Amino acid sequence: MGQPGLTRRHLLGAAGGLTAAASFGFAALGSGADALASHARTRVRYWNLFSGGDGSNMIAMLNAFRAAHPDIAVKDSTLQWGNPFYTKLAMAAAGNRAPDLGVMHVGRVAGFSPGRLLDAWDVDLLAEYGVREQDYHPGLWQRGVIDGKLYALPLDVHVQLCFYRKDVLRKAGLLGADDRMVPVTSADGWFGVLKEARKATRKGLQTIGLWINDQNFQWWFFVAFYTQLGGTWFDAAHTEVTFDTDKAAEVLQFLRRHVTDGYADPAMGSVNAEQFLNGAPFAWEGNWSVPVYAGAKLDYGAMPLPPVFGKQATHAESHAFVLPHRSGRGGATDEAAHRLAAYVVTHARQWAAGGHIPAHLPTLSTPAYRKLYPQNEYVSAMNHQANEPKVWFAGSTGILAQRVGPVVVSSTLGSVRPDAAARRMKSDLGTLLAMKNPMDGRTAAQGGTAA
Repeated sequence: MGQPGLTRRHLLGAAGGLTAAASFGFAALGSGADALASHARTRVRYWNLFSGGDGSNMIAMLNAFRAAHPDIAVKDSTLQWGNPFYTKLAMAAAGNRAPDLGVMHVGRVAGFSPGRLLDAWDVDLLAEYGVREQDYHPGLWQRGVIDGKLYALPLDVHVQLCFYRKDVLRKAGLLGADDRMVPVTSADGWFGVLKEARKATRKGLQTIGLWINDQNFQWWFFVAFYTQLGGTWFDAAHTEVTFDTDKAAEVLQFLRRHVTDGYADPAMGSVNAEQFLNGAPFAWEGNWSVPVYAGAKLDYGAMPLPPVFGKQATHAESHAFVLPHRSGRGGATDEAAHRLAAYVVTHARQWAAGGHIPAHLPTLSTPAYRKLYPQNEYVSAMNHQANEPKVWFAGSTGILAQRVGPVVVSSTLGSVRPDAAARRMKSDLGTLLAMKNPMDGRTAAQGGTAA
């Protein structure tokens, strides 16, 4: 899906050539690998993109579901993360070979031709299984709504965080009475914190890891701080670009300053975790790094990206359950898919162990979740999410990140001036707004993205 040259004709042609699920190149995980051969009355095929710790946590939740619902056999399959997953899911839906249940990033739903490649959820059936709209943050629920119908059922919110070493910040006098990092409310205040932290940092370590050379991380950081400034992308009709180049340049200059002032080293752009484990005071990473740092038994904390421009906002995406299009969807299998998704959503305590914020609000209020650290330090990010615009070319690893992410990187590295990079970003946004979605041949203005 993320490849601009992919046309719907190519999509359908490729799907027609697939004769078996094995052609998609997925690897089956979990005890449900032989589910299709079991004697359960109902079977659900479920595709996801979770590997590593997330994969283990998902398997644990699926096994719990199997134990609670022995009459439903779950065949779970894990595909390669990123665009390969989305391309295969699209081809399967176009060729009527889709699984009964799938996972997507919410930001990619608008571009997945809802109504053609995705089927809408039966919200009454979800309510019957314990999942209701009022159990969600309003903004998060609405991100999955297209033209008045729910196409994505959020499982979590995963955010970019500011990880900090308490042992280093304690030496620098940067911890408050609550043993958490001192508040930061301005760009100058943030660089003042970095200056003091550097004094307490061992020689040979950078002060902060920023994934300087990574187009996705740099784009995510940009989205966060541009949102803090109140920046917008397009008008409501998606016919005009409203991108503010002055605000964008301010954000780009802020990111660039980490390099020019010597706090972040481009040569260490891919070893942020190692640097943090070895004593670097800061790392900006996704919340999925929590198990890594917790497993190392570090004295650390994690907070949303600092509100350096006055308004709290940190980049956020969400994994969500979707119903890939199947002709004649309905009956016991469809009901079982609804039941499975609802079960995982309402039993997401296990999922929170991987660092993700459960989307199901009642889970956040449980004593078990409130005891989790550092999750309970950054759970507030649920209320100030910085999301990409709701257009077909946005979302995790989408075309938008592919186009403008490298521009942000070039500015952070200093090969392009921030003001010139901002103008280039606005030009790219205009080009993308005029492009047609390869899934359905419609531009953002022509497509259905109304909540």
